[in-house]
Amino acid sequence: MESPEYVQISQAAAMALGYRPAMFRRNAYLTGLNLLVTYPDGCVARCAYCGLHRERRVPSGKQKTFIRVDWPVYPLEDVIARLNRDGTQLRRVCVGMITHRRAFDDMNTIIRRFREESDRPISALIAPTLIRLQQLEEIQKAGADMVGIAVDAATSELFDRFRGKGVGGPHRWEHYWAVVEEAVRVFGRYKVGVHLIVGLGETEQEMIATIQRAHDIGAHTHLFSFFPEGGSLMEQHPQPSYGHYRRVQLARYIINQNYGRYEQMDFNEAGQVVGFGVPTADLIRYGEPFMTSGCPGPDGRVACNRPFGNERAGQPLRNYPFPPEPEDVELIRYQLREYGERD
Repeated sequence: MESPEYVQISQAAAMALGYRPAMFRRNAYLTGLNLLVTYPDGCVARCAYCGLHRERRVPSGKQKTFIRVDWPVYPLEDVIARLNRDGTQLRRVCVGMITHRRAFDDMNTIIRRFREESDRPISALIAPTLIRLQQLEEIQKAGADMVGIAVDAATSELFDRFRGKGVGGPHRWEHYWAVVEEAVRVFGRYKVGVHLIVGLGETEQEMIATIQRAHDIGAHTHLFSFFPEGGSLMEQHPQPSYGHYRRVQLARYIINQNYGRYEQMDFNEAGQVVGFGVPTADLIRYGEPFMTSGCPGPDGRVACNRPFGNERAGQPLRNYPFPPEPEDVELIRYQLREYGERD
């Protein structure tokens, strides 16, 4: 069972399409269909934190998780049929690559199928290591109107340590950013999303500087909170504190909405934000900065809401897949004031 005839879809997508019983906490239904190409020999990259790492240790008979959840495999034809029949709440499709020699061509084949058989806008989550700059136009011609690029790490040092030479991996920091810049040229400003993982060892200041860099190039940023995948090389690495994550979320929102800039913000000696440079009371009360960030649907609202993709069961949410309620906002205010030595 391999691509392009088969695809992996997220656990939430399997629920939304009726493959699995729907059990969404607080009725946070998925609004974007996320899928990945799939092959028996898997991804050849060696990212230290990734659940798809080929050498990750998992119990016998268990499937590897990715961004915390299962990604079951289904026939592409049936996924499209169910999307058209049952997926009325799904407002965008995202077709993701892995680092595999066949992934680029198969991703484009799958994008064309969705373009021909569905009316949803389509994003491509691309693996820059496999892509020459001139190939980006092929993705657009296949039918994608946006692309996502998982840079993940905030600094070149962390990127090399966890994705490149430090783990014997193929990824290179400079090439990733060259692809970001060319993607903006091909798809247009803010039609490109840069994924970043908070908590790999960067300071808040380093992450926010990278968010500003992406924004100035013409790419929005989408945040994930590090989650230690069992059996990965970073299974013992701690998650970032809530205070760390909340301050980066708020800074990202301020930058991406053009309310302010990194250069206007103040940081302490530990690289933690102590001033955002603009009034924040109304932004916090509204709650949107702390919602999941991702590609929009036709209505302009975030479609890629990834319900509970970085969350531990029973713990407070990090990315809200719905507008935070008043009691959520009170908790967020408290978390924003948390400053720990580890951060």
